[in-house]
Amino acid sequence: MALNVEKTTYLVLFSDFLSIITILIATILKVPQIFKILQLKNARGINLLALLMELFSYTVMMSYNFRNGYAILSYLEYPIILIQELILIFLVLKYKNLLNIYSLLGSGVYVSLAGGFLLGIVPLGLLAFLVPLCTPIGASSKVVQLYEILRMKNAQSVSVLTWFISAFTNFTRLFTITLDSADLTLLLNFAINTVLSTSVTMAAIYYKTPSQTAVAKKTK
Repeated sequence: MALNVEKTTYLVLFSDFLSIITILIATILKVPQIFKILQLKNARGINLLALLMELFSYTVMMSYNFRNGYAILSYLEYPIILIQELILIFLVLKYKNLLNIYSLLGSGVYVSLAGGFLLGIVPLGLLAFLVPLCTPIGASSKVVQLYEILRMKNAQSVSVLTWFISAFTNFTRLFTITLDSADLTLLLNFAINTVLSTSVTMAAIYYKTPSQTAVAKKTK
């Protein structure tokens, strides 16, 4: 009995350690991608729709965890990533020349929606309904980004490090969520996103530069 208690304690400590590592890494998740765009001054190969789908998914997941009172260490990366995601979306809009009245109106709608989720204006039941949708939405955002890279055969503006970090943090969350809440909806979400983030990472490495693409075409 004492051995089982000790084993459980070690697992919890290891889970907390992984959570802290995940949160620390999340502080730089989108930073390489942000700097990549600023360096190249273009957003070629980055799909705006994929970013917006990610934004929705992150917002719902953060709100769901917060409203259910889950341990803060199990989802603290969400607000951190959201800030970076908003900066990234702004840069993509800027370098795709899409900063206009429509993007301003869209920002207002997002702020109102996020506020409603977090402040309890939106019923928890609706959030519970939206969370399962985050899995296909989050997965679709990565599929869209993967398709964008494969379609253009160019990942010059895509940060490999950002997608590698995404794959790693999704993988670590499989363990921490299992010990904290064992929420099957969350586990399915992280499992699928681990696989897809890894796929985008591999595609970004393969199509990193136009010269590599040209070589690939010649060898076919």
